[in-house]
This record gives sequence, C-alpha cells and structure tokens, in this order.
Amino acid sequence: MTDRRDVATDGQVVSADGTRIGVRRVGAGQPVVLVHGSYGGLDSFQAVAEGLSDSFECWLMARRGHAPSDTPNQANTFAAEVHDVLAVLAAAHDRAGTGRRPHLVGGSYGATLALHTALTDPHALGALALFEPPLFAAGPGLVPVLSQYRALLAADDLTGASRLFAQQVARAPATLLAGSDDDDPPDGDPDVTSTGTRVPVDDRDPAGAAVRLRIARAALHDLEAMTTDSEDVTRWSAIGSPTLVIGGSESWTPLPETMDALVGTLSQVEQVVLAGQNHFVTATAPDLVTRALHPFLQRCS
Repeated sequence: MTDRRDVATDGQVVSADGTRIGVRRVGAGQPVVLVHGSYGGLDSFQAVAEGLSDSFECWLMARRGHAPSDTPNQANTFAAEVHDVLAVLAAAHDRAGTGRRPHLVGGSYGATLALHTALTDPHALGALALFEPPLFAAGPGLVPVLSQYRALLAADDLTGASRLFAQQVARAPATLLAGSDDDDPPDGDPDVTSTGTRVPVDDRDPAGAAVRLRIARAALHDLEAMTTDSEDVTRWSAIGSPTLVIGGSESWTPLPETMDALVGTLSQVEQVVLAGQNHFVTATAPDLVTRALHPFLQRCS
C-alpha cells in the first residue's frame, strides 16, 4: 500500500467567476486548506503541510494572481478571493467524502482572507487557524500607497515596490529593513519571502526577473483589496468557528496589539504566542507553527 503522507499532487480548482486556482495536496486524513500571504505562493506552507501530513490532507492553494493561478483582469477584492477559498474548501470536502468540513489556515494576508471567508460562509469550514493577519493594513489610508506602488512597478523598480510594501503596508521596522540587500524581498532575507516562498533575486536571469515581476504584481492585487477593506476588528465577533490565533513574541508593533484585539472579539478562541519568533516564523521555523496547529486541528476534527 502506498503511504500517501509524502504524496504531493498539483492541480487546479475553478472559482465561481471562472478563475483557475492552483492547488497542491499533501498528506492524508481530515482536509485542511492553507492560504498564503503577500509575496508568497503555492510553496509558502509546504513545510507546515509536510509536518501535518501524518494526520491531515493539506490543500495548498496559490491565490489568484500568484502562479500557477490565473491573474485577475480587474481590481482585486477580498470578496472575489473568498469565492476562491470557498471553491477549494468545497473541492477538499468533496474529495474527502466523510461529511466533515475542512479546516482553514491562513497566514498574514491569507489569515485576513480566512477571516473574510469564515464570516461569509461559516458552514464551509470547521476550525479556523490564523497567523498574524495584518488587520491594521486596510482602508482608504492605503490609497496613496497603492498609487505609489503602481508607479514603482511601472518604472520596473521591484526593489522599491517591495520596500514600500514592507514599510507602509506591513509596517516592518527600519532596523529590519536596514539589514537587507538591495534586491531582497520585503522580509530582509535575500532568498525567502515573509511567507516562505523561495524566489530568484537575480534580475539578470530572465526567468528569475519574470518570477519577481509576477510576485510584485500579485502584491499589487493584495494592496487593491486592502484599500477597500475596513480596520474594524469587532466585525469578526460574528465568527463562531473554533479559532486559533498564532503570533510571534518578537513581531513588531502593531501586530501583537492587533492579535490581542482580535482574540478579544472572537467567541471561541485560543491564542498561542511563539517565544523568540516574529512574523517570518512560517518560513524560518515552520516546525513551531506545525506544533501549534496540530493539537488544535486534532481536537477540532
């Protein structure tokens, strides 16, 4: 008999508007859908999924605009992306055939999207697990940032665009950005984005330059959605799903304060703070994230 724990399968799921969403399945068991953040992709949660694969069938998805998924032909919104997540949740549910609802895990922007999904259709998922959704990055105050980001992309200044995103959207501290190379992604690691995707940083390589451009354009779509969103944390109080909120003890302000506010508004919630870690722990120490997720998901299955 084949051990399916290490089997990874790439495919696609078609969303309500016809957008094709790339997916990868890892492991076997109760389905879990994992949603990556900005400057991430299909590989972002790969290590976490492998850590969960002994008990769960993990569905990694590439959000619209992120390869190999389709790119939206109009301004992005959370409402549009919710339908993508719902389509993947439905596919995972149908494949399992057990009647049990899939769990939903989101990191950073993907965690904000997971909240929107749980609010839109609470019956589509079982438990909800969130890693540091940047709920403060929302609203019309980001419109000037969006305009500047577009201008930088038009000028082919991908480094400037990623730095702008890190400074004005993620609000990463200057001390963190000061240590990065000129061509680094926004997390300051020369080869790893904030959600764990490894990307080429040599723009002299045409293939690498194309990858970086598509990732930067995908972040533009994220920024479009954030500008039309709200900073109102209290709206999430309507979510009744069992929820785990994970954060890092060394994450910068206002991430910890935002997580505390979110925990204070949810009805069925647990909180885990990973000692000595920051917003990049899903890339730098995915085993710690897996250890936090595994018992919670098991209890909710």
